[in-house]
Order: sequence, then C-alpha cells, then structure tokens
Amino acid sequence: MVGQDWKRIVIKVGSALIAPEGKGTSTRYLLAIAQFISECKQQQIDVVLVSSGSVAAGRSAIPFSHQPLPINVKQAMAAVGQTRMMAVWSQLLDCPCAQILLTHDDLRDRKRYLNIDNTLRTLLSHGVLPVVNENDTVATKELKVGDNDNLAAMVATVVEADALIICSDVDGLYTANPRTDSNAQFIPVVPLITAEIFAMAGGSHHHIGTGGMLTKIQAAAKATAQGIDTLIINGQKAESFVGLLHRQPVGTLFKAQAETLSAKKHWLLHSSKASAEIVLDAGAAKAVLNQGASLLAKGVSGIQGDFDKGDAVWLVNTDGVRLAKGVSQYSAPELEKIKGIHSQEIAVVLGYCPSEVAVHRDDLVLLSPEKLSTDQQR
Repeated sequence: MVGQDWKRIVIKVGSALIAPEGKGTSTRYLLAIAQFISECKQQQIDVVLVSSGSVAAGRSAIPFSHQPLPINVKQAMAAVGQTRMMAVWSQLLDCPCAQILLTHDDLRDRKRYLNIDNTLRTLLSHGVLPVVNENDTVATKELKVGDNDNLAAMVATVVEADALIICSDVDGLYTANPRTDSNAQFIPVVPLITAEIFAMAGGSHHHIGTGGMLTKIQAAAKATAQGIDTLIINGQKAESFVGLLHRQPVGTLFKAQAETLSAKKHWLLHSSKASAEIVLDAGAAKAVLNQGASLLAKGVSGIQGDFDKGDAVWLVNTDGVRLAKGVSQYSAPELEKIKGIHSQEIAVVLGYCPSEVAVHRDDLVLLSPEKLSTDQQR
C-alpha cells in the first residue's frame, strides 16, 4: 500500500463505476476494486466500502422517462437497487458482506452516531466487509447527507481509518478541468487544503453521479482534518489498484493533518446539522474567537431561525459571517427572551436557569477559512 502503516481504510465507489450506463449494475470496473479489497484483507487491512449506485442499479426495474425523477420514484428505484448492488458485491468478494444504510439523522444524533461506530467495529473485528450507503429509500432532502463522498469521510472518521480512498473517473485533482482545458496540470500531492484548492473544483460531468470534484475535496478536508490520508484515484483503471498494492504513487494524495479536532468536535463540525443562527455582538465574537470563551446570553444580539435546546447552531457576527458551530443550551424562544442580559438575571426572566452559558466552549468549534469552505456548502 502507498501508506505502509495503513491498517484500516475506507474506499468509496461511485454510481458511475457501479452502473456506468445508468441502467443497472455492471462488473466492468468492479472486478479490479473487489480484487483490491480482497488483497487488502489478506494483508490484514480492515476495509469499509462506501458504495453509491442503488438508484442507478434499480432504474431498469421502474421505467420512468421524465426528468428530474420524483422523490418517490427515486426511492422505489433505490429499494430495488440496494439488493442488486449488494448481490454484486457479495458475488465478487470472498468474505461476508453487511449492508449499512444511513441518513444524516443517524449521524447528527450523537447516540446513534456512537451506535454506528460500535456496529462497524464489531463487523470489522469478525472479518465482515461493511457496505455503507445513504438510505435513499427513506431519505428526504432534510435527512440526506447529499453525496457519498462526504458520507465516506464521515464513516472514515467514525471508524478511525488511516486512509480514505475515493474512486473517481478522473486521475485525481487538476488545476482546471482536464476535459475542457488542455493546460490543466495534474496535482499529485496536496499538503494542505486551502481556498485555492477548492477553487480548482468543478461540478460533476457525469449524469449518473451526484458528486463532483468539489464534494471530493470537501470529503478530503473533513478526513485530513481528523488525521486521515485521503486519495482521489481513477477507479476505471485497474492499474490504479495495482499501483496502490505496490506502494506506488497513484492519484492525488491529500495529506493528513498533524493537528486534529477531538472526536466530539469533529462530529459537531462535520456531522451535526445546523440551519439556525445565533448572532453575536462584537464583544462576544471577539471573546469566542480569541479568548476561548463560552457564549453568554449577554453577548447574543439576535436569533435567526428556530431550534431546541441541544440542537447545533451557527454562531455568526453582525455581518452574518459564520464564526463557529455549537450546541445551544437554550431553545430559540428562550434565548430570544434572555438575549443581552447577565447570566444571574436568567432565572428572573425565565423562572429557571439550566445553564449560565448559551453555548459552552466545550460544545463549540471555531471555523477556519478552510472549514468554512467545506461547511457553508451544506
């Protein structure tokens, strides 16, 4: 393997590899991937497979010519396609396979997140290959992770993988789209994901998949921030997997970062879902950003949206710029009543005081410019 110390990897395979024609599953590209997985397991390397393609795999069973597909039709196709996709992987691999279907609701709930962790680790300890996919049969827009690149990064974090391998239909990251720009330069190594790296990403050119290079860089940012090497390789080329097994440079390597977030704060930043905002006055913004302080009710100048106690929220300044993400100790109606007052006055206003802070610093993670680039897409 490229990383000699890799003991656990997550490999993500997209719809364009599972169902290249969009009309059902095909083994055209999957044989090489299955051989790679088998060889990794023989080398005592744990593997988790994140596999897209359920909708594409089931498309032929439910004829429907209109585009875009209604949600109920997509969910029905996914229900058929899940079994077809699992049948293909089970036939190609000489090990037991287990299906894990997830929605964003599963990942943003801390207890369910930990249960997913336990299940995956138990499967790996018994030599079973977990095959993870978004649960397209029930997921609505509000519950969807949105793409399996970012889902794979979340799974890699859950199982504390050493590497995340994202299989694409291009060789890796280029300075521009190589299909439209002959001057595009291939980038073999990315030491740090910056705003400039994000600017190089384009959309998905493939009509089957939902993820383009942007989602792959978002996934790499999530994974590398947690100390996980991330590779984008061409999954259509069998030599990509041969090269990996022979420790040859393949694709684009996004290097793991030495300084990582705690597991809890990584979950808060990347897995919890936030839509509402708490507006901080200038003093509170400075204290949160520069002094490692909790957010007090006195520093709250406004609330945008609705939320309950325990929900994740964005912390923004008066210009609307997102500064941090945290867990609110109060609901939006409660915080609206106590914004701008001192902590000792909360009980007088509400009749109770469950917390002296609105957001505790232990339940708060700051946004760097790069983290902002990944999470403001959501």
